[in-house]
Amino acid sequence: MPAVSAPATSAIDRVPPVALVITGIGSVQFGAALATTLFDELGPSGATLLRLFFGAALLVVVWRPDPRAYERAQLRLIGAFGLVLGLMNFTFYLALDRLPLGVAVTVEFIGPLGVAVLTSKRRTDLFWAGLAAVGIVLLTNPGGASVDTLGLALAALAGLFWAAYILLAQAAGPSFQGGAGVTLAMVVALLVPLVPGAIGGGTAFFDPTLLIVGFGVAVLSSVIPYSLEFEALRRIPANVFGVLMSLEPGVAALAGLLVLGQSLGALQLVAIALVVAASVGVTRAARRADGLLTNS
Repeated sequence: MPAVSAPATSAIDRVPPVALVITGIGSVQFGAALATTLFDELGPSGATLLRLFFGAALLVVVWRPDPRAYERAQLRLIGAFGLVLGLMNFTFYLALDRLPLGVAVTVEFIGPLGVAVLTSKRRTDLFWAGLAAVGIVLLTNPGGASVDTLGLALAALAGLFWAAYILLAQAAGPSFQGGAGVTLAMVVALLVPLVPGAIGGGTAFFDPTLLIVGFGVAVLSSVIPYSLEFEALRRIPANVFGVLMSLEPGVAALAGLLVLGQSLGALQLVAIALVVAASVGVTRAARRADGLLTNS
């Protein structure tokens, strides 16, 4: 009787999901820092439109998804995912126009942290989520200089969309092969900032330098992280993914320092240490409990 061959696996299937998530985090935060340099000419809405346009175009070229290959229920799910994706990007860039990168990401993190707490099945996950929450509070510099209120509200709204993004991505993941799902979602997301972005950017969209920077932002902030996160969410539960994302504020502060010249204070360093410790803790706990974070 002939031997049964193992199912073929792609290169990305052999990468541990934790590595996928961490790579995506670094890419999106340095992309956000680069996007901030576009605000003077394009405004946050124009920068969002440029990022999503190039991101969607690149993904369509790579994956060439055919919407006709999916049922209506699948398309409705990916449509909702794309809408949330667009709103998350748009509200975050509006917040980033008013807040430092580290603060904006810290406040936005209420989304994945909320997912981690509400979907947790292990008491240790709640402990690590609590430790991350302490770090987030410290990173907002309580008692220090006042922070733009509208910016904080926009960052919090982006956090809610981020939470919905995590849950919808995990729900849609099994129905779409490769990057087809995230590609279709990016096309839908492009509709969100289309009108305000076109108005905000105006003739600046014809500047070749801005287009090159926008292309780089799309690759760093959309193509790389969303593809990697979408794949990672196939293999790890939402609560583990949510707490892993506690690395975001620390990486955002680092990107702000290196790209935008934003300095780090002692309180920020303590906060970063706390959220990194929380991420390491939940990763180790999940590996011991069910092996979901190891390479299969």
